[in-house]
Amino acid sequence: MTDILESAGQALLYGVVGLAVMAVGFVALDLVTPGKLFHVVWNERNRGAAVLLGSQSIAVGLVIDQAIRASESEQGLGYGLFSTLLYGLAGVAVMTVVGIVIGLLTPGRMGATVLDDTEGRPHPAAWVQAGMYLGTAFMVGAALS
Repeated sequence: MTDILESAGQALLYGVVGLAVMAVGFVALDLVTPGKLFHVVWNERNRGAAVLLGSQSIAVGLVIDQAIRASESEQGLGYGLFSTLLYGLAGVAVMTVVGIVIGLLTPGRMGATVLDDTEGRPHPAAWVQAGMYLGTAFMVGAALS
């Protein structure tokens, strides 16, 4: 029973770290997209913004997953939590930089294009950006293993 309670406590702590990294990811995405992301997704119901936010959330989750797996072999819970936090933040930073670079390489302003919801469906650029987030997460995750 003690093992179960200890494992549940560790899962809770890793969950808190993962939530903190996801919150930082949300703020980073909000900074690189036009408008306030919360308002654009929930009030304006912008599908392109929802595609980006959803893909970034999955991508951050993938990085956190690999960070936790990598931390299993490290010394103690505290060290594992700290390394998971750092690896997760590194993943968010890399995803943000990739998003900015892709935006610089594409015609027009990527954030505005991705949020173009005039046809009632996400702009194809939203799916490209979503794929970039997921691809980056797999890259960062592989680097952790």
